[in-house]
Amino acid sequence: MIRSLLFRWLSQTPATSKRGEAGERVAERYLRREKGFKRIARNWRNPQDRREEIDLVMKDGEVLVFVEVKTRAMDALVPGYHAVDAAKRKILRRGIAAYLRGLSTQPVTHRLDVVEVGWPAEGRKEPPKLRHIERVALKPSRGS
Repeated sequence: MIRSLLFRWLSQTPATSKRGEAGERVAERYLRREKGFKRIARNWRNPQDRREEIDLVMKDGEVLVFVEVKTRAMDALVPGYHAVDAAKRKILRRGIAAYLRGLSTQPVTHRLDVVEVGWPAEGRKEPPKLRHIERVALKPSRGS
């Protein structure tokens, strides 16, 4: 566990960190403009456990939507959706539960969405490509 956290921290170069932040901004703008979502929070962290971060908390009508944004190079071999593995879902479940506990009124319902942002290669003049996956299962599937 410590080794994987250290690897992730070391692999977060300023360039990938900036690309991740830019991907979150692009995803938020897309969800607001194209889908009509309202932003509630961005980069929310559980005060009791700072590892539990939710990229975007949005409102889709009466539904509270927790959004995990995965920014990758357009030609990445592994799509961002597949990076939301069982370990990441477990962290998201805990973060979402903490977020919901902190609300004075509970939402009618909530869900998890993933937005993949395909970032163009350096120097290419094309916009990022987005893929919005709604209602991603938070619970582990059988056999996971």
